[in-house]
Amino acid sequence: MEDYDPNAMSVSQARQFIQQFLSPISATETLPIRESLGRVLSANVISPNNVPNYNNSAMDGFAFRFSEGVKIIKVIGTAFAGRPFTDELKAGECVKIMTGAMIPAGADTVVMQEHVVVKSENISLLSNIKPGANVRLAGEDLRKGQTVLGRGHLMRPADLGLVASLGIGEVSAYKKIKVAFFSTGDELISLGNPLAEGQIYDSNRYTLFGMLSRLEVDVHDLGAVPDDPNLLETTLLKAASENDVVITSGGVSVGEADHMKTLLAQHGQVLFWKINMKPGRPLAYGKIGNAHYFGLPGNPVATMVTFYQFVREAIITLMGATFQPLPLFKVECTEPIKKATGRTEFQRGLLFDVDGIWKVKPTGAQGSAILSSMSQANCFIVLDESTGNLEAGATVQVQLLDGLV
Repeated sequence: MEDYDPNAMSVSQARQFIQQFLSPISATETLPIRESLGRVLSANVISPNNVPNYNNSAMDGFAFRFSEGVKIIKVIGTAFAGRPFTDELKAGECVKIMTGAMIPAGADTVVMQEHVVVKSENISLLSNIKPGANVRLAGEDLRKGQTVLGRGHLMRPADLGLVASLGIGEVSAYKKIKVAFFSTGDELISLGNPLAEGQIYDSNRYTLFGMLSRLEVDVHDLGAVPDDPNLLETTLLKAASENDVVITSGGVSVGEADHMKTLLAQHGQVLFWKINMKPGRPLAYGKIGNAHYFGLPGNPVATMVTFYQFVREAIITLMGATFQPLPLFKVECTEPIKKATGRTEFQRGLLFDVDGIWKVKPTGAQGSAILSSMSQANCFIVLDESTGNLEAGATVQVQLLDGLV
């Protein structure tokens, strides 16, 4: 990038820079549709037939041949879903028909049962009806030969049913990418061990596991690695040789005395950035062998914010999906916000409903080590570089966490 500056990279510039180096996985496999949720299609899904494959009724009612001025029609039978009426209707005749049942030959219109009066073997129309009303035509949803889902589509619950409705039991998908992660630092202690003075429990591996588990990737937790250069080197190189993506937390702050920087300089092509954002200013990205490397800051909130804003997008791209940016919504903020200009901030917020109108407020203290703010939040309040302090009542942009975290 022409305006690349490792000491002043904007959030949008960093995203664009990373995207330049991402090549989606090419290996594919065939999956039963029930195992394809969250996976990315490697080939188009083509409809082998029309959906629906016959004209059918959209309502419970009476099917008949439309004719201007017709008011009284004789009922000569019933059509059920799965049990069609097989005779052809003549003018002035109708059949009682159930939702989804095939429209009989000779019929072209359905009147809802609530809009007729039944007397003996006849019905009388209570209101005018348009020709073709309440009839779902063959191919109205999908046409034979139509591309239903394209290559690069990330499968969602509705897609499973959509593919099943075509009579297709398997799809072609890209294989899962492998993602390894580990934490660095002598101060980190695994759960189940008592804390000594100056030590903390390693929470980042658990948030990383949770965030990665929301993506259909093959996750490998390599633990907390102390600041031992030989052990760090062994762990890093093994992770890079066996995985498509390697993520570390801690050890990327500018000026930090850390063995990771030396190792990355020796074995990879890694850039260290100061990004104009809060939290999560330090970030490292590059390649170690064929693996993509992300070095995230060690503070718990900064780890999560940088993952959501950079790593998640990169992983979805590597999975073979066509990445869609997360939408931003404008809402009123009910409390004042303190912020310096010149950087993008992702403050943790609570969206809430007031008489049908959504509003937002910060969760409270916004320090990058206050992990409880992420637990309480249901959105990010996204404040761009030009935004400074805001008074209560200001309009802000929010990015939902529900469905993302």
